[in-house]
Amino acid sequence: MSGPTPLPELDPAHFEVRHAVVRDDVELAFVQEGRGGFPLLLVHGWPETMRIWWRNIDPLVRAGFEVIVPDLRGFGASSVATDGCYDLAAHARDLHALVHDVLGHERCAACGGDLGGGVIIDLGLRYSGFVARQVLFNCVLPILPEAYEAAGIDPTPSREVRQAADYFLRQGRDADALAAELDSAERRRRYVGEFYGHRFWAAPGAFTAEATAFMSAPFEDADRLRASFGNYESALGTRPLSEAPRFFEPSPVPTVALYGEEDHVMFRDFPERCEVAFPDLVGPFFVPGAGHFLQWERAALLNGTLRGFCRDLLG
Repeated sequence: MSGPTPLPELDPAHFEVRHAVVRDDVELAFVQEGRGGFPLLLVHGWPETMRIWWRNIDPLVRAGFEVIVPDLRGFGASSVATDGCYDLAAHARDLHALVHDVLGHERCAACGGDLGGGVIIDLGLRYSGFVARQVLFNCVLPILPEAYEAAGIDPTPSREVRQAADYFLRQGRDADALAAELDSAERRRRYVGEFYGHRFWAAPGAFTAEATAFMSAPFEDADRLRASFGNYESALGTRPLSEAPRFFEPSPVPTVALYGEEDHVMFRDFPERCEVAFPDLVGPFFVPGAGHFLQWERAALLNGTLRGFCRDLLG
């Protein structure tokens, strides 16, 4: 006897997952829905996969987008990197190869948070004109210490962020030992699930036990979890970069910035930093009832933001 039918937003088979080899023998898994609409690239962060966008895809297709949702290299159903690189430039080049070379699009809109936002920023700077609009939330931002300081922004992390950074330091500096401790699928799933729960990255109650299990399941695979730590090793200099990131200059791409204010891991001055990093900026807007995972926690609000900001691109 089969079990109960899962909710569409918790059903891993709700969307067809395709695969394409993009570059350096990396195979990306991706969802592509709404072909013929304006291309919209949705990029996940950590500890996420394409599943974090399950509440967004159908509404954005109905709005007129062709929605493209990949798993980054080393995440989910995508392959690990044969060159061992998981830095911003490697991810950005993969996504350009997918959207431009494989799917044939000259430009796109893009949306993402966390690591995904950083990848989008690099993508827009690396390939001028390719990213027509970007909507970013609770993500890493360009490294502009002098410009931030000139704007009155303290360049040092807040005490709250430093206290929450234990995961960042271990994954970036002690990744092999951490991976060795997480020596079973259950332990790996529980480790990732903590970021959707008691670590307060999300607004309290935003993720049910079923939703947490859905998000953490792809990290049961030991190779994928270990590969996902590579992003932190790249950031802290313990893993070689594929090349220098485009992350030391403001981004000229027209931008909407959103801030899920219940996030306890992102810089509290994220909104002020956005005003420096994005000269062509709408916002930043504070989003109540959302934390780090804004695309899940306030899906309808984000979907409406993308629809309104890109209305003229939708035809």
